[in-house]
Amino acid sequence: MKSLVIAEKPSVGRDIARVLGCSKGGNGFLEGKDYVVTWALGHLVELSDPESYGEQWKTWKMETLPMLPEKLEIQVIPKTGKQYQTVKTQMYRKDVNTIIIATDAGREGELVARWIIQKAGVRKPMKRLWISSVTDRAIRQGFEHLKDAKEYEKLYQAAAARAEADWLVGLNATRALTVKHNAQLSCGRVQTPTLAMIAKREAQIKAFQPKSYYSLKIRGNGISWIWKSKDNSMQTFSEQTIRQVLEKVTNSTAAVQDIKKKLHKSYAPQLYDLTSLQQDANRMFGFSAKQTLDYMQRLYEHHKAVTYPRTDSRYLTQDIVETLPERIRACRCGSYGPLCARLLKTPIKGNKSFIDDKKVSDHHAIIPTEQGVNLRDLEYGERKIYELAVSRFLAVLLPPCEYEQTEITVSCEGELFTARGKIIRQAGWQEIRQIQKESGILSDENADESSDDPDQEAASGAELQDHLPEFTKGQRILFETGKITEGKTKPPLPFTEAALLAAMENPVKYMENSSQSLKKTLGETGGLGTVATRADIIEKLFNSFMIEKRDKYIHLTSKGRQVLELAPQGLTSPELTAKWEQQLADIAKGKARKKDFEAEIRTYTVDIVKDIQASSKTYRHDNLTRKKCPECGKLMLEVNHKNGRMLVCQDRECGYRKTLSRITNARCPQCHKKMELSGEGENQRFTCICGYREKLSAFEKRKKESGGGVSKKDVSKYMNKMKKEADEPLNNAFASAFAKLKL
Repeated sequence: MKSLVIAEKPSVGRDIARVLGCSKGGNGFLEGKDYVVTWALGHLVELSDPESYGEQWKTWKMETLPMLPEKLEIQVIPKTGKQYQTVKTQMYRKDVNTIIIATDAGREGELVARWIIQKAGVRKPMKRLWISSVTDRAIRQGFEHLKDAKEYEKLYQAAAARAEADWLVGLNATRALTVKHNAQLSCGRVQTPTLAMIAKREAQIKAFQPKSYYSLKIRGNGISWIWKSKDNSMQTFSEQTIRQVLEKVTNSTAAVQDIKKKLHKSYAPQLYDLTSLQQDANRMFGFSAKQTLDYMQRLYEHHKAVTYPRTDSRYLTQDIVETLPERIRACRCGSYGPLCARLLKTPIKGNKSFIDDKKVSDHHAIIPTEQGVNLRDLEYGERKIYELAVSRFLAVLLPPCEYEQTEITVSCEGELFTARGKIIRQAGWQEIRQIQKESGILSDENADESSDDPDQEAASGAELQDHLPEFTKGQRILFETGKITEGKTKPPLPFTEAALLAAMENPVKYMENSSQSLKKTLGETGGLGTVATRADIIEKLFNSFMIEKRDKYIHLTSKGRQVLELAPQGLTSPELTAKWEQQLADIAKGKARKKDFEAEIRTYTVDIVKDIQASSKTYRHDNLTRKKCPECGKLMLEVNHKNGRMLVCQDRECGYRKTLSRITNARCPQCHKKMELSGEGENQRFTCICGYREKLSAFEKRKKESGGGVSKKDVSKYMNKMKKEADEPLNNAFASAFAKLKL
C-alpha cells in the first residue's frame, strides 16, 4: 500500500517527490514505490459564493440581507477544478491507505488541505508533515518524524472559524454598503482598520503646529561644542535665551568640568521575520510588501535558498544550531565569501539573543538554507532580498560592535557645553555594513535606514565626532565665535509601506479605549492580518482606489475617507481583530468551541447590517469626469492607481476602466526620478514631476544611441504587460473586498 502526500504548490510537491523517489510522471501527480505525491495550487476549495445558496442572493438587494446560511458550504474553485479532480482521484485510489498533509505548516496551510479532503469526502488515516524549509534534508527529517493529523484538528477548526467569520461579516457589510450607496464599496475587519490608521496619521499631520527651536554650536580647541540646558536638552524654544548665551560665551574661556569615558556594546539586529524584511526592503530598495513576499516565495520554493518566509518569529530553535556551519558554507558566494570563510575557522555557537525555542511558534526566523544558490541564477529583486537575509543571518553570528564613547562637559560663564566622540574598538557585526557599502548592496542614501538598528547615537542631539583630543579636568579652553541654528518641529511623516506594515503589526496605539488584555492579545498574535496577508491587504486597498501613493508616501483617497465614515464603527478599529484572535487562539488550544464563536459572529453580522441600513449618511463621487463610459454611457471616475491614473466607470455592474498613465521604470535625464507614460499610439509621452517631457519615440531613440537601457522590444514587452493589467476586469465588490477570503 502507498501513502498519498498533498503539498500546497507544485514546486514543493516536486521537491518532496524527488526526495521520496517518486519519478513516475502523472497528470498533476508523481508516483514511486511507497508514495504518491500530488499538490494543490494554493487553495483548490473555498467557501461558496452567496449566489450558490439560492435565487435570493443572486442579485444584490438590501431586503435579502443579512446573508446567514444555516451552514457555510465549500466549493471547488472553477479555474483550478482540474487539479482538484486529480487530487481527489489519487485520494480514492485503492492502493492508497494513508494521506499525508504536506501543505505549509500553519493555520492557512492546514485549511488548504482539510478543505480539499472534506470536499472530496474521503475518510482515510491522516498524518502531518511539519517543516520550515524545503531542502532535501528538511524533507527527509520531516518524513522521519511525521505527526498524527489529529494533533492539528483544533488548528483547522480555528482556521475554518476565521474564514467563515470573514465571510459572514465582510461580505454582508460590503454588500450592504454597496447597495445602500450604489457604489463599489467594501470593508472588512483588517482592511478598514488599516484605513483608519492612515486617517489618524493624516489627522495628526493636519493638526500639527510647528514650533521654532534653537541650538548653539561653538568652536573651541579645534572641536565643536554644543550648548546644553539645565535639564540636559540641547535645544530651546526661546530665541532670546539662546542669543543671551551666545553673547555671554563668545570669546570667553571655558573650563573642563567632567570627562566620561565608557565602553559600549552594540548588538546585531534580530533575525528577520517577514514583516521586518518587508520593511527594510521597502526602505532600502523601494520594493512593495507584495514584491518582497513574491521574491521570498521564489527564493523559498524555486531556489531553495531560504527557509519558510511567512513567519512571525525572529528566533531559531536549538535544533538549528548544528546546521549553522552548513548554512554559512552555502552563503560563501558573493561579497560575504571571505567573512564566511573566517567564521568557519572558529566553532559556531548559538546564544540566547537568537536561539529561543519558546519564542518560535509555527516557524523560526528567515535564514539561508544549507543548499545555497548561484547568485547569477537570481533576478535583481531576488538577489537583493537574498543578500538581506544572508547579511542578517551572518550579523547575529558575529560579536557585538564595541566602541569607546567619550563625553566632555565644560562650563563657561555658568553655561554648560558638551562634546562627544566615538572610537571603534571592535567592528563586530558592523563589518556587515561595511561589506554592504563596499559591494554596493547599500548606498549612502539607504545605509542607515535599517528598521531596527539599535545603534542610533545621533538621537541624543549631540553629534559624534570621530576623534577628540585628550582633556584634563580644569583645562582652560578659549571659545571662539558661535553659531545659532534654527529648526522647526516636524509633524509625523505620512505612512510608507514599511511604516504601514509596522503599524499593522503593532496597532495597539490605535486602540484608544480597549482593555489591556485585548492590547496584549494583539501584540502576541501579530496585530492586524498575518505576515502572509498584510501585503495583499495593502495591494487590495490600492486596487480598490481607497489609498494612493504620492512619491513614496501613502494617502487616503476621497473614497477611502468616505468608506471610514460609512462603515460600521466596530469595523474601523483593530479591537475586533484582537477579540477574534483571542477566541481563535482558544479554539486552536481546545479552550473554546468553534460553534460558540460562530454564533457570536452571526449576531454581530445582523447588527452591522442593521447599522448600515439605518444610516442617513451618503456617498459622493468627487472625482467624476465629463467623459462617458463607452460601455454604458455613464460618466467616468478618474482615480489614482498605485502605478498611475485611470478612468473607471461609476457603475459597479459595468466595471469598465481605461488606463490614462503609468508610472514606469524609465528615469528622467534631469532629476532621475521615475517618469509617467501617458497617451496612445504615436502620442505616447513621458512626463516627470520636475517638468521634463519626452515622446516615447524620442526616448527609444535616445536609449538606443546611448548603447544601454531599454530596447524597443523591452518597451513593447512592458507596454503589453501594462495593457494586460489594464484590461483585467475591475474586481467586483465581493472579490475586491476579500480576494478569496485571505484577510
